[in-house]
Amino acid sequence: MIYLDYNATTPIDHEVAAAMIPFIEEKWGNPSSSHQIGREARAALEMSRGQVAGLLKCSTQEVIFTSGGTESNNAALKGVAWALRKKGRHVITSRIEHPSILQPAILLMEYGWEVTFLPVDSQCMVDPDDVRRAVRKDTVLISIMHANNETGSIQHISEIGAIARARGIYFHSDAAQSVGKVETYVEDMGVDFLTVAGHKVYAPKGIGALYIRDGAALEPLLHGGGQEGGRRGGTENVILAAALGAACEIAGRRRHDDADRQRRLRDQLFESIVSEIPDVVLNGPKDKRLPNTLNIAFPGLTGGEILDGIPGLCASTGAACHDRSVTLSHVLAAMGVPKEVGMGAIRLTVGRYTTEEEIHQAASWIVAAVKKTK
Repeated sequence: MIYLDYNATTPIDHEVAAAMIPFIEEKWGNPSSSHQIGREARAALEMSRGQVAGLLKCSTQEVIFTSGGTESNNAALKGVAWALRKKGRHVITSRIEHPSILQPAILLMEYGWEVTFLPVDSQCMVDPDDVRRAVRKDTVLISIMHANNETGSIQHISEIGAIARARGIYFHSDAAQSVGKVETYVEDMGVDFLTVAGHKVYAPKGIGALYIRDGAALEPLLHGGGQEGGRRGGTENVILAAALGAACEIAGRRRHDDADRQRRLRDQLFESIVSEIPDVVLNGPKDKRLPNTLNIAFPGLTGGEILDGIPGLCASTGAACHDRSVTLSHVLAAMGVPKEVGMGAIRLTVGRYTTEEEIHQAASWIVAAVKKTK
């Protein structure tokens, strides 16, 4: 099997797996307990929090652990909306967001909030001027993803952040796909909230984090015993927090080298395919995208039938949660990609363990499958 679906999930890094072991076998205490075993767990939790904060360049007090990207996104949207409900009930987001943003936004609408869903251009980019024009007196939150999970497009986050800051509006960015791949320094981005997903950065599934700027208003999504500074109830999962901390520390020291290598492999894969199938379409921007992401379409075909002909290749026809869907991806639809083109899209994402040999083989398989299907 050749795995080219790193945007769906990543394998657990060996160093990350090793970091979990002590908290499975020995240091299994409750971090809220005041005795020695509990204090050991608390120390480990705070060390992990510091590792996440180091990758984001923020203070440790501004990071809370969650169960993953979906919880972090829900916590940001619902938490800000509820905390500021007396100030305003208008939220701005985009049409290309992950369902864990779109669905909470729709829920808010059912409870009386107004939501503006901004369009994107043919390159899957949100225009900051559209954000500026959408701002109203009652706008309390802007939520625009940092990098799109399907096309890899990297949004103009710092520009949007400046717009939000100038108007006194909270700004959230879903950085599940970008953390560990490109810079995600919260001060440079101008965000008040930022989502981290562990299983996109070589940590296990079921762990994530939410950056909350010091002083930002947020009603907790989960109420309970006051853990995470009162911002997320529930006994912390020290095992998975240690994993996420280790993954962020590793990403901090590997990111530049990994990005250069993955960009080279990604481009090599595309060049090998386009040399044999010239009418292949690149979905998304050529340059301003994640270094590991390649979304291409074969007009007149369907991504599902192409991948069905390559049982040894792990890839996706779109966002992982909509894999093998018979409808056009909501991201490609928002970009204005014609159905006869978009239905032939496949997403190929390389990662830390992808080899050149795998790229050569995958390109050969794809070319053969497309020619056979045509």
